[in-house]
Amino acid sequence: MYIHLNMTFALCLLSLSQCQNLGKLTTVQMGHDNSGLYAKWLVEYVMVRNEITGHAYKFPCGRWLGKGVDDGSLERVLVGELVTPNSENEDRMCRTPPMQQSPGMMRRFVTISPNSKPKLNTGQIQEGVGEAINGIVKHFHKPEKERGSLTLLLCGEYGLVWALEQVFQHGFKSPRLFKNVFIWDFLEKSQVYFESAEQREVTPDENWQTRVCHFCRFMRAINSTSRNIGKDGKFQMLVCLGARDHLLHHWIALLADCPITVQMYEDTALIKDRSLVNSLIRVLQTLQEFNITLEASLVKGIGI
Repeated sequence: MYIHLNMTFALCLLSLSQCQNLGKLTTVQMGHDNSGLYAKWLVEYVMVRNEITGHAYKFPCGRWLGKGVDDGSLERVLVGELVTPNSENEDRMCRTPPMQQSPGMMRRFVTISPNSKPKLNTGQIQEGVGEAINGIVKHFHKPEKERGSLTLLLCGEYGLVWALEQVFQHGFKSPRLFKNVFIWDFLEKSQVYFESAEQREVTPDENWQTRVCHFCRFMRAINSTSRNIGKDGKFQMLVCLGARDHLLHHWIALLADCPITVQMYEDTALIKDRSLVNSLIRVLQTLQEFNITLEASLVKGIGI
């Protein structure tokens, strides 16, 4: 088995001749220990080739690995697909990408930059969420033998995690110059508010208290993991766990009414539009009828 790491400064080729046939691959866990002179990697993608079957899998990344860059992650779980021989040959012809900012970075954090890509409008975001949910619904309506990768529908390009990223990025107030603000920062501040409200016994009703309890428990579990995942990796983990336990629609309702949302979002933000939030909640509720099982790699180190 051969693994290709396509990075900005080098192409690594690893031969794992002692590895057994792993069968069909959907995820790859990649990371480093932040040691050495070049501890910051910009990884465009990982290619894995099974020399036994001849199959090749491409795992897009487009993100940095390293402390003090991007979201500070030393570890990422990449979701990939089987590639055709033609696309594999194209990747081999141009292995080292030009030095540029990762495209994945631009869509995952809010920053003041003249080169920032235009953000999606509320209609496009709603469409993206609808398509992501529809893909999952179709997955479960197929015979089990005909189903593809649920992980790809959750964490892959234009999957559920990506769609909810767009929801939380819409209307995010501009941070200070050169300061990156992540969705996880907003979620952590909301957690602090909810926990302080519980301590002050400021709880609107029993349902609110139950939702807060679940949300804070998952946040604490993810933040206390020993894995070196960054803020975006934590957000991905929260979405996956919320989908598994059918809690996402509860959390959206909770966050929409949180005072931290008032502080960190513009008045035109989707999360502050009651009708759009209610529509989002109804769409997410369609996942309740499905038994979502997560791959171990997505929730490794989380005991909930």
